[in-house]
Parts: sequence; structure tokens; C-alpha cells
Amino acid sequence: MSEQKMVYQFSEGSKQMKSLLGGKGANLAEMSRIGLPVPPGFIVTTEACNLYFSRNKEIWPELEWEIEENLRRLEQQTGRLFGGTRPLLLSVRSGAVVSMPGMMDTILNLGLNQDTVMSLARETANHRFAYDCYRRFIQMFAGVVLKIDQYHFENMLHEIKQRRGVGSDAALTAEDLEQTAGLFLELVRRESGSEFPSDPRQQLTLAVKAVFDSWHTPRASVYRRNHRISDHLGTAVNVQAMVFGNMGEDCATGVAFTRNPSTGEDTLYGEFLINAQGEDVVAGTRTPRPLPELGQLMPEIYRQFTEISGKLEAHYREMQDIEFTIERGKLYILQTRTGKRTAAAAVKVAVDLVCEKVLSREEALQRVDPAQLEQMMHRQIDPGARLNVLAKGLPASPGAASGKAVFCADRAQAAAAEGEKVLLVRPETTPDDIHGIIAAQGVLTSRGGMTSHAAVVARGMGKPCVCGCDALRIDLVNNRFYIDDQEYAEGEVLSIDGSTGRVILGNVPLIDPELSPEFKEILSWADQIRRLKVRANADTPEDARRAIQLGAEGIGLCRTEHMFMEKSRLPVVQRMILAVALEERLEALAELLPMQKNDFKGILREMAGHPVTIRLLDPPLHEFLPDRDHLLLEVDRLRREKGDMELLRQKESLLQMVRSLTEMNPMLGHRGCRLGIVYPEIYRMQVEAIFAAAVELLREGLAPEQLQLEIMIPLVGHNGELVRMKQEVEQSAAAVLREAGCELPYLIGTMIELPRACLVADQLSESAQFFSFGTNDLTQTTLGYSRDDAEAKFLPFYIQQKILKENPFMEIDREGVGQLVRIAIEKGRQTRPDLKLGICGEHGGDPVSVAFFHEVGLHYVSCSPYRIPIARLAAARAVLDA
Repeated sequence: MSEQKMVYQFSEGSKQMKSLLGGKGANLAEMSRIGLPVPPGFIVTTEACNLYFSRNKEIWPELEWEIEENLRRLEQQTGRLFGGTRPLLLSVRSGAVVSMPGMMDTILNLGLNQDTVMSLARETANHRFAYDCYRRFIQMFAGVVLKIDQYHFENMLHEIKQRRGVGSDAALTAEDLEQTAGLFLELVRRESGSEFPSDPRQQLTLAVKAVFDSWHTPRASVYRRNHRISDHLGTAVNVQAMVFGNMGEDCATGVAFTRNPSTGEDTLYGEFLINAQGEDVVAGTRTPRPLPELGQLMPEIYRQFTEISGKLEAHYREMQDIEFTIERGKLYILQTRTGKRTAAAAVKVAVDLVCEKVLSREEALQRVDPAQLEQMMHRQIDPGARLNVLAKGLPASPGAASGKAVFCADRAQAAAAEGEKVLLVRPETTPDDIHGIIAAQGVLTSRGGMTSHAAVVARGMGKPCVCGCDALRIDLVNNRFYIDDQEYAEGEVLSIDGSTGRVILGNVPLIDPELSPEFKEILSWADQIRRLKVRANADTPEDARRAIQLGAEGIGLCRTEHMFMEKSRLPVVQRMILAVALEERLEALAELLPMQKNDFKGILREMAGHPVTIRLLDPPLHEFLPDRDHLLLEVDRLRREKGDMELLRQKESLLQMVRSLTEMNPMLGHRGCRLGIVYPEIYRMQVEAIFAAAVELLREGLAPEQLQLEIMIPLVGHNGELVRMKQEVEQSAAAVLREAGCELPYLIGTMIELPRACLVADQLSESAQFFSFGTNDLTQTTLGYSRDDAEAKFLPFYIQQKILKENPFMEIDREGVGQLVRIAIEKGRQTRPDLKLGICGEHGGDPVSVAFFHEVGLHYVSCSPYRIPIARLAAARAVLDA
């Protein structure tokens, strides 16, 4: 017998044992410990799960013995026998360390067979109830353990209801359900080629194995990958005595949140079903009733539940998600866990708990996931828009989304991969639809309630969701849907408003969100704690204005090439590129200079008093020219038509220039400072425009200290490049300032985006006053990955096969790119101790990466305006988690 304990009674555990007992098991043990009405049971640990996989997915004798010993104790506690005449029935449920709602498997009513179902019927004097449990058990066990597709059972049940002329399971008689159970057993025999297991102990062993196996199902793996949960945690198995919400009209089952999971409002929020089992609520197969109605039907039970809900929230100091069952007028609590909620709700709950003196500000900041804040940046439907509202359902997850209606998760994923926006439209979703939910803009279901699978998962992901839209009828066979007898084809563009439940025909106009007072409050607390400054990547005055509103403390990257791409000035840019003689190029640059000056002036005005880092032209010149393949087709057409010969000559000349500028590998080609060295007049024009803009602002009354200019030279790999470019910048700036009779301090630095730049950072910092890590290109050049090609071809496979833990373009590669960043910081500071250090790649808005940048001692991160709140909170969390 193994010395390592693998099975724990509820009475032996506590909430502190979450990593061993899983979240569900630890909380069941904790609730038992504090005296709540929890049915007894035991937990097979996460360590047992991991050992099971290391033993080629076999249950070993010592574990079997421990399960049997705990089963005997459970029989003593309940006064029932597993497989006996007063049968003990069990629920067997998963319980991961980190909550993964609906992603793993559950089996209810385990222990039933042809004998025990009759014993249950005699004991309860309720033939209908016994066979309702039996047919549910056969279907659930067959799906989870025997891997028989559920649609076989659903189709059979649908046919039985049609023959009986009833619309719901609850309307079937005892005889109907007994017949259903018999047909289900025949179905299992036909589909599996063997009899349904009748030995309760064999059922239990197979169920434990199935729950362990569900840890590695595709849906669970997809969920963990999407939520950055480790694959090595494993799941516990919770074996618990059944209590029944389906014995009659004095029985019920439900799910509740101690606060509203969509808004965070401090009110009990949930749903229930009379005469049902728990899976009926979360699966969405029946649309449940709102929780307040329970207060009218069972006032004393509702009072008890309200009291227990308050006790649980106070005990855990956190909003709770509670599952409950009422059996013959007695309340049982089956689960409590931290409630999944929207970002808006998370922020409001955290701030309210501080106001209620339950949490400190520091604890509140640790309760809000920085990545989740991005949800609050989602746009909403313009209230002034005229909308064609087709129907209304339950507002299950806030936000608005538009897309083509798609009925299948696989098709939704495929369409999204092609760049299409889709809505996943289903009668109800199941855990197997997780990949489609991730791919879709939002989710619409015709059945299910506010606590159904679709609602819970969508809220956790920040996806808009409308559930229980009764007017929606979906024909999955013919790929049609109907609303008020109007027929629509799959692919019709719909919009949903997850805040009101509206279903709208066509696309809808959207507006920027309004940020709540609680949102601003929690970010103000973060600002008091964080060390890292947060800047914005912004290229226009509008971007700069929005960035300031969202709390930016400057611009860490202003990309001048984006200004070149404006439609009105692109012809001038192309003339500059196509110029054969220097004089022609200078003429075009002279025309561009006032345009650039006005751009910079607008940005600097918006950012008065804050630093602004302007990167000189970076991309290769051919990116500003027409597409080569398009030009080829146009030239071919003009030649065949023998039309305008002058136009043909111009197009041929343009094609020749495009060909001459096109490179085999433009990312590593003639771009960045290499452009400035070969064509110094381009960089001179940009510097002149920058300082001319500054001079005009000084003359308009801005103080010199309000203009904090930082000029950044891109793609430097050699000190010689930086020395030459720095001289060009200084000379051009000096000329403008001298002519204006002004003085203005400024910094010159470089973007660190090449491995060599990191290795010679001590040389570069002789000239550079600041480094800004361009981690997008630094990741490409370090890993040897072309981002577009990698993400389209092999990166998803690498992540799935666990060659890589995360996409290195989304989360910093600490072991590779991170080490180069550390080297560059150390070497740069050896030469220049006061070297200013920042990062302006997309990693600047990733919470995990922000923690790394805090750790290595950067001064600031820079990200897109809408990720600034994320970075502010992540920077505070980095301090608190250190």
C-alpha cells in the first residue's frame, strides 16, 4: 500500500489545500468545516491524477483500496449501501485547481442499475423520479465514459416526446421514462457493442478514470491555453452522495452569484428550476426562472439561502458562485467558487469591497486581472442609431458584436481564421463549442439562462452574449433560422447587444465606452503603487488625446511612416521615392515637410508636459508604392488593349522602380537607419519638421519644459550607424533652432531591436541617451521567425505540441529575448548610468511581460492607447507580486 495519501474525506480538507484537492474539493471541505449543509463525500487528489497519467492511464491497487475505504465511510455517514437495497447514489465531478467552468466531465446518479432503480422507486414511492434518474445516468455515463455521441440520446428523447405530444422532459410519465431508459440501454449496446456496466463499483472506477481523462480533452486544453493555465496541475475527482432536485414540486436546483456577475451590483443574482437536476440549469436545455421567484415559492428556503450566500461571501472575502439543490424542502449547497465575472463587475466588486472595509486597496488590485480590463475598452451600440431589432433574449454578457451567423463551432473557427467576423448562433452551447466561442465576436443561443454554459464562458472571456432568445428557432439540418416566422439563412449578418439582450439585423454603429467611476478609482490606486511609467504608442493628435484620457504619461513610440500613408500625401511620398535625381527628391521632401510639421505640432500640443519619442522613418520604401502584382496585371491589360500609351509608359516605369526596390527579405533589408544613411535628406526633413513644430509651439506660448522631445533612430546594430545618424539629427535640429533664435533640450536614442545591438549596448550608449526596446522585431530577429508566417503556419502547432508555452509575440520570451534585454540594460548602464530605458513593442501592454520589464528595471512601458489601463494595473501588480 502506498504511503502517500491520495483520497481525502471532506472533513479532512480545507480551502488552503486547493492545489491538492482542487478548487471544488477544497471548497466543499471548507463548507463542511464551517457547518454548512453539504452532502458528504471524498476527494481523489490532483496528485493521483498526475500519477494516473504517468502510469499509462491505469488505476493502481493502492488507489482502488483508498477509494473503497472512503466509500465505506460514506456508506456509514449516509446509512446507505452502494449497490444495496437502500442504494447510495453518487455524483462524480471534476475539480481543477483553477476553475474551468464546464470544461471537464461530470456524472450524476452513479450506482443505478436494473436492481437499484427498482429499490429507489420502492424507497421513495416515486417510480417516475427513479427512472428519470436512471435515464439521465445512462445518457451521461454513455457520453462521458463510453464516448457515445449525445445526439443519439437527444434524438431518441425528442422522438419519444413527439409521440407523447409533450414539449418538455418534465411532462413525461413514469412509464415514458422507464421506456426511455430501456431504449437508452439498447442504444448503448448497439453503439458500443457491449452491455452497459451494471456493477456500481465498476461504474465508479470507470467514472474516476473518465474525469481524469477529461483533463486532456481538446476543449479543456483549448480553455487552458486561452486562459494561460498550466497543463501540469491536473484535476481532482469529487465523489459525493447525491441529493435530488428532481423528486417533485418541493424540489429544485439552481445556481446563484452573491453579486451580479455582469455589473458587479451588490444583489443576489441567479436562476433555478423546479423538479430538475443541476445539469439542466448550466447546460441550457431548459430556460430557468429568476432566483427572486424562489422567494415566493419557498420563502423559508430562500431566506436560508440568502443567509448562507452572505456567510460564504464574508468567509471568502470574495464574490461567490454557488450551486444548490433543494430535496423535499431541505437546502443543500453543492459548490462554491470565486464567481466568473466581466471586467466591469470585477472592478466594481473590488472597489466596493474596499469601501465595505473587507479588502485593502492592495488586495483589491490583486483581485482584478489586468488582461481582463481590455473588455472595458469594448465599444457599445450608439444609442442614437436606428436599429432593426428582431428579437430579445437574456442579457448574459455585456458588450456589442456583429458578424455572420454561424451554427457550428468548427465553421466559426474556420471563418474567423479567414478574417471573417462571425457570431456563434446555437440552440445552446456545450463545452465542446469552446473553440467556436473563442473565435466568434459573440454568442447567441435560443435556450439557456444567465448561468448557462454560454453565459458563464462568454462572461469569462469578455464576449458579448445573448441567451434564451425564445423567438429564435434554429434549423441545424437546413442551415436556416427563423424569428417570428421570417426565414434567414446561415451567414446572415446579425448584431447582438449583450447589455440589453437585443438581437438586431445587420451591422450596427458603435461608440467608445464610458469608463465607470470605479474603473478610474482602481487605476488611481494602481498609480500610487507602480514604479513603471506608462506611455502610449500614438501617431496622431487624436491618438495622443485619447492616450492622455486613459492615463498615458507620454508617447513612447510615434511612428512617422504612418503619417506618410495618408491618402492625400501618398502621391507626394511616391514622387519622393521615384525621384531619379537628388533635386527631384528634395522637391518632394520640401512638399512633405509642412505636412509632417503639422502632424508633429498637433501631437506635441496634446502631449505638452509629457515626453514624446518620435521614431524616424523605419519601413522599406517599397511599402509606400503600389502592389507589384496589381501593377503587373494593369500593365498587361494596357498592353493588350493598346490604349493610352503614355499611361502605359508611366505604369511600366513605376513597375520597374517597384521591382528595383522590392527585396527578398525586407524585414532585414534596406530599412531603418540604413535608409537614413543612404538617403540622409529624408531624415533631415523629418528632424526639421519636428523642431519647426516645436518652435511654433514655443512662439504660441508653450514653455520649453513642456516640450520633452526624444528622437529615436531605428534598427541600429553598429555604433558607427548611430554616431552618423546622431550627427545628422544634431546638425538639422541646430539649424532650425539657430534660425529661430531658440534653445530646446532634447534626447537622442535608439530602438534596440537586433541581437547585435544588445551585445554592443555599451558602445551604443556612448551616443544614445535612451534605449527603447522594439520587442516585436527583437523577437523576430532573435528567434529567426517572420511573425506573419510563423503565426499563420507553425506557431499554433508549436504551442499545441508544447514546444513553446506561449506565443512569443504576445508574451516576452524570457529565456531568449529576455536575456538579451537584460544584457543590453547591464551593458548600457555600464557606459551611461543615467540611461533612460523603455519598451515600445506590443509586449508593453501584456501583463506577464510588464512584470518582467518591472523586474529588469525599465523606466517605462509603451503600448497602444486602449491597453494603457492594462499596463497601469499590471505595473502595480508587478510591485505587489514581487
